[in-house]
Amino acid sequence: MRQKALLLLTFVILLSACAKKITAPIALPEKTLAIEEINFEYFHGKARLNFKDEKREREVKANIRIRKDSVIWMNFTVIGLQGGRVLINKDSITILSNVNNEYYVYTYPDLSKRFNFNVDYFVVQAAILGNLMMPAVEKKDLITEGGIDRLNQTQGNVSIQNYINNTTKKLEKVELQESTSGNSAKINYSNFQPVGNKSFAYNNSINIVYKTLSTIANNTITLEYNNAEVGDKELRFPFKIPKRYDRR
Repeated sequence: MRQKALLLLTFVILLSACAKKITAPIALPEKTLAIEEINFEYFHGKARLNFKDEKREREVKANIRIRKDSVIWMNFTVIGLQGGRVLINKDSITILSNVNNEYYVYTYPDLSKRFNFNVDYFVVQAAILGNLMMPAVEKKDLITEGGIDRLNQTQGNVSIQNYINNTTKKLEKVELQESTSGNSAKINYSNFQPVGNKSFAYNNSINIVYKTLSTIANNTITLEYNNAEVGDKELRFPFKIPKRYDRR
């Protein structure tokens, strides 16, 4: 279960794109980079997730809810049975497994050290929505190539390349590379459909390559929404850890 939890954790962090806290479109001096972002108080989506590694392939259904700048909640089911839940707040990420009667708690400082990248609630929230991981600051970081604006960024040993369609203003691809380990992630977004008065990527694919003690792991995560909506109607975020569950 520990390997599954780490894979799920990686998915949570990298899910749909990479972003900072939701703000107005980002502008660079002389060159302009505008990214269309979804305005909301509450977000609710239903999706099918597929996890694939060298040994096996797993598929789950996910129910995802967000209260802006506050909490992210996910419920996973497998063949009609509740498999687990994830609760993400400003302090930590908790993963609950109903299959193994256990749970995991990850703090952001621990995650930042594990992934060698600054991780906090707002990175995760905007990652699910498909925005930039870091704010755009320097005009030299932005290169226009045909219909794509490529924004190059660096944080520590991690280089990030963001590919934004300069017509739709949507982030379509992100490539992350860690220079010392060679670990990498490539994320693609497609099938943009209206959500509220903006567009949202209903299809996402994430390829994660990282070194373990004995080999190089290659994991692929695909996500396909069948429904996504935003509004100001209050949503519930039920999450309770049974006393009989063990913390791992």
